[in-house]
Amino acid sequence: MSGNLAPSDPTPSSCAQSADADGVAGSREAFGSRLTQAMTQYGPVCVGIDPHAALLESWGLPVSASGVREFSLRTVEAMAGTVAAVKPQASFYERFGSAGVAALEETIAACREAELLCIVDAKRGDIGSTMAGYAHAFLSDASPLAGDAVTLSPYLGFGSLAPAITLAESTGRGVFVLCLTSNPEGATVQHARAGDTATVAATIAAQAAEANRGAVPLGHVGLVIGATIGSALADTGTDLENLNGPILAPGFGAQGAGPADLARVFGPAAHLVLATTSRAVLQAGPDTASLRGAAANIVAEFSAVS
Repeated sequence: MSGNLAPSDPTPSSCAQSADADGVAGSREAFGSRLTQAMTQYGPVCVGIDPHAALLESWGLPVSASGVREFSLRTVEAMAGTVAAVKPQASFYERFGSAGVAALEETIAACREAELLCIVDAKRGDIGSTMAGYAHAFLSDASPLAGDAVTLSPYLGFGSLAPAITLAESTGRGVFVLCLTSNPEGATVQHARAGDTATVAATIAAQAAEANRGAVPLGHVGLVIGATIGSALADTGTDLENLNGPILAPGFGAQGAGPADLARVFGPAAHLVLATTSRAVLQAGPDTASLRGAAANIVAEFSAVS
């Protein structure tokens, strides 16, 4: 079992840095550098930790906070040293209230102990002091909910994300901003234009590129772009040439996309893609070796086309 992987106290582990009142440590290596190193060493694959009720039951675990905790810790144990990153989906923890949030904190701490990059999929977005609160929750060294990066929603305006983008840079973390998603409803917003101006998606990509200007090897502001969007990049005029940041691409595996879609969908930006898969790996559980083998097979498939 994996209970010894994470400390029982979900506070940051000994490898975390002490933070000032703003949650800023100031000496962690930049997220773009850390992610680049992980993708080079382990391949461009991120495994989503999505403890659906059906998966919990198939693993013989209760549909409860304790089941989610055990599911997550086993997954972290299997993925450490196998893939570049994992992505726990916050909603599957939050549905169990405070006990579920504690399980998420423990999962993040386990990733930190295992030196496995953790992208918290929370899709937060708001304005002013509320956005600053979300930023501190998911990007401050003082918070046990802070992984290595968090997903954000820009639909109150990209500028509203400034507190998170600024704090992430200060703490050596990253953000992934929704840009082009695969759900049909997303097009009503993301493909929209204001008069004769650029589409919403193209504007978000351009603003992310501006935030990453001059960063080496990559900036800390990434985009979320679905791997099953077809021609949407061209249709919306979304230019990734100058992004200089990572692309988190869900949709590989059970959702239909494969390694061959990297070049077809993302073109010359394919090298920026961190491909996300979940069920294709998690359905191999609960055995740790089986989980690790399923992930390694997917990494090998991507390595063959890169």
